[in-house]
Amino acid sequence: MITKEAVIKALSNVQEPDLGKDLVTLNMVHDVVVEGKNISFTVVLTTPACPLKDMIEKACINAVKLLVDKEAAVTVNLTANVNTNRTDSKSVLPGVKNIIMVASGKGGVGKSTVAVNLALGLAQEGAAVGLLDADIYGPSIPIMLGMRDERPMMTQVDGKGKIVPMERFGIKAMSIGLLIDEKQAVIWRGPMASSALKQFITDVHWQELDYLVIDLPPGTGDVHLTLVQAVPVTGAVIVSTPQAVAAADARKAIMMFKQENIKIPILGIVENMAYFTPAELPENKYYLFGKGGAKQMAEQFELPFLGEIPLVQSIREGGDKGIPAILDDESITQEIFKELAQNVARNVSIRNANLEPTKVLQVS
Repeated sequence: MITKEAVIKALSNVQEPDLGKDLVTLNMVHDVVVEGKNISFTVVLTTPACPLKDMIEKACINAVKLLVDKEAAVTVNLTANVNTNRTDSKSVLPGVKNIIMVASGKGGVGKSTVAVNLALGLAQEGAAVGLLDADIYGPSIPIMLGMRDERPMMTQVDGKGKIVPMERFGIKAMSIGLLIDEKQAVIWRGPMASSALKQFITDVHWQELDYLVIDLPPGTGDVHLTLVQAVPVTGAVIVSTPQAVAAADARKAIMMFKQENIKIPILGIVENMAYFTPAELPENKYYLFGKGGAKQMAEQFELPFLGEIPLVQSIREGGDKGIPAILDDESITQEIFKELAQNVARNVSIRNANLEPTKVLQVS
């Protein structure tokens, strides 16, 4: 007879490819049910965006058939509980499991485009996702999500007034651009902008989120330091183009996060505008800004390379219309952005399993 113990023992031979331990040791196997030769169990993944879920499922079925009974009918129920590594007091963003910064050394490299499509890609996989536009001087998220004429509501939480983030395409989003007239320039000195951003973070009622994606302003300045001292950052995604000038500035962003008193883990590098592909010639690639600059940088710093995003008209059109490219079934970049989201989620899980806990930093 097949026993639960035999099934669990067989599954102890299935490794989680990224975390380097077996599923049983990682406490990922639950609800084992044996009825004759019918076997079912649940595998709880560390993220619904796991790109290896199919491989894990097949490995589980093969292990049971090989080590328990080759005639067994095996049903694997895949679910997910996004992991976190927060050990701070959780006085700020208490319901948020992981905070992902999207940064670049300079403007104009498509950082906001990556942040928006990354957030939507994580949500499409089943995660609860928020998107915070931290670019005080040039907020673009309202335009990219088609919310430029909308204003958020207020609610009472424990007797305090809180801003309710806007909901669009399955994610929660908030931007300073939703609170001010877009025709007005924000003319603030650095300390004033940092103070406003800090208040902005504490006054938004995000509730429970698996991932909060923060779209940073370009450069390495006051806003960046304010954020790492205000919220426990899980990791950063660096966006660059292949161009030498952009790559040089992206290196500065990498070095900022690697500073001894900051040490924010870098989840990987994205190469945006990697090549130009005309819609009518989807197989053609024209390397307008050089080739492989961001990939070489990832190799130089021994960082994960998260993928190449081409320069195509549909991405620009989607951003301007408020319908991001990942939502366009006819866009050749839809699958690219989905793969990007999976790679980021995967690296968040690896980071949480292997590195020290996330915390609010004290930067002198």
